Amino acid sequence: MAKLVIFGAGDIARLAHFYFTRDSEHSVVAFTVDRSFRKADTFEGLPLVDFEDVRTKCPASEHRMFIALSYANMNRIRAEKYAQAKTMGYTLASYISSRCTWLTELPTGDNCFVLEDNTVQPFVKIGNDVTLWSGNHIGHDAIIEDHCFVSSHVVIAGRAHVGEYCFLGVNSTIRNAITIAPDTLVGAGAIIMADTKPKSVYVPDRTSVFPRTSDRVKI
Repeated sequence: MAKLVIFGAGDIARLAHFYFTRDSEHSVVAFTVDRSFRKADTFEGLPLVDFEDVRTKCPASEHRMFIALSYANMNRIRAEKYAQAKTMGYTLASYISSRCTWLTELPTGDNCFVLEDNTVQPFVKIGNDVTLWSGNHIGHDAIIEDHCFVSSHVVIAGRAHVGEYCFLGVNSTIRNAITIAPDTLVGAGAIIMADTKPKSVYVPDRTSVFPRTSDRVKI
């Protein structure tokens, strides 16, 4: 099995350890973070080493790496560490759950994290450093460019094109054959029916509070 180092020591790193350990060809052997963020010597029972020293302790010739960070700063923090790891010579591993429906035959980028119950239809193209949390539908011929984060139960309809550095919130919907411009933030529950502009933000109306308490409502 390929030896894997995970960058991160938070929830996503813990989940990456779970998925890679149970459902991949990789054996997680260590975690790494920047020296200024390291608060312990171990994480999940494995060594936690300074990123500044990782090439010495876990050389790129013998280890792969996975950058397990969130969508913070519109995915740019994750993208920065992704680029640093590549410069250091590491091969970036991807995880695609055996419990998703994966029908595309096009090559997928590196450092992707695709969790269970995703449906990825034929002719879908997924770039580098893309996270698909659980339960999404990615329609035929759709394109998701580099450094995107798609949360849960998102629908990206056929032939939609999602530009780089986008975030799509829970239960959002992207209509078919439209373009989501780079750096678009789509909030939870939003429905996008036309092309977006770069760095635009879309949020739906919030649910209002009914003026009666639940014990006074007939259902």
